[in-house]
Amino acid sequence: MKYISEFRRSELAQGLLTQIQRRSKTPVRLMEFCGGHTVTIFKYGIRQLLPETVDMVSGPGCPICVTANADLDKAIALSQMPGVIVATFGDMLKVPGSDSSLQEAKAGGADVRTVYSAMDALKIAGYNPDKSIVFLGIGFETTAPTIAASVLQAEEEVLRNYYVLSLHKLCPPVIRALLDAGELKLHGLVCPGHVSAIIGSRPWEFIARDYGVPCVVSGFELLDILQCVDMLVDQIEDGRSRVEIAYRRAVRPEGNKQALKLMNQVFEPCPAQWRGMGEVPDSGLKLKKEYQRFDAELAFDIKPVPTREPAGCICGDILRGVKTPADCKLFGKVCTPENPVGPCMVSSEGSCSASYLYGVGFEG
Repeated sequence: MKYISEFRRSELAQGLLTQIQRRSKTPVRLMEFCGGHTVTIFKYGIRQLLPETVDMVSGPGCPICVTANADLDKAIALSQMPGVIVATFGDMLKVPGSDSSLQEAKAGGADVRTVYSAMDALKIAGYNPDKSIVFLGIGFETTAPTIAASVLQAEEEVLRNYYVLSLHKLCPPVIRALLDAGELKLHGLVCPGHVSAIIGSRPWEFIARDYGVPCVVSGFELLDILQCVDMLVDQIEDGRSRVEIAYRRAVRPEGNKQALKLMNQVFEPCPAQWRGMGEVPDSGLKLKKEYQRFDAELAFDIKPVPTREPAGCICGDILRGVKTPADCKLFGKVCTPENPVGPCMVSSEGSCSASYLYGVGFEG
């Protein structure tokens, strides 16, 4: 309890805020990439607490939100194929595709099951040898090692009915794409904590080296975020650009070597579609040749419906940081957590969901 209570001490938060206010002289725009950080920022009203010189915008760090409609349509098409069981994380159920959602497909008779891990999907495969089990590989580098481990276990157990639809995303390439696009002038990046626990801090070095943008890896508590902002402001005011870690209890520069070994053994980079950003080179993961027998895209003749985007939804712009939930005419009116129009209102890490939950953005 000692360490838990320390992260909630108000005097420490006030001290960090005072330090930021005293130090910050230059108007800056900081982006938090991770959806978990976005939730903390909305929950504690951090944007409102920071001085006027510090503007914070949210990035595309919600894996559910950035899954393109075309990829979601593939998952829905798979669920409607005879003899197929689709296993997925719960957040994916309500995400609207072009014509329906996995939840609607389930209501219509498709066998769609919510799981907490890829290992749960393996158990389903073992219990249903006459069915084909397709696990939706959603997530960033955080979930990829565990899904790689499930493929290796399926091979060891000679499970011939287990498949993965790999919709994984890699974070460093999309940050490069965002910086290259130049839509936003960013002065600092709050780098994702969970992703960095896997890949380490070194993969972010290109941001400081090539773009002159300071980076700090943050944890997910209020004090973590404030410490991260304080460290970014220090770098900016001192004219420095480097990668620092404000989450040393979980992140090392070299990352988690065992997790990286698993991921690199089973997967290799490939182009991937990101909602709002299109195709980004080397930002996805596909199964390597020796594991292609587990690849759902190769094993099934998937025929998704024609892709279309929901009218009026600006999730793509919100994910790029160029607009906020308050800019969306659907927010809180047509689009709510009970009846979401876009994925940013579905996922618990989505900007619209967090904004709605904590009462921010209704002025739009």
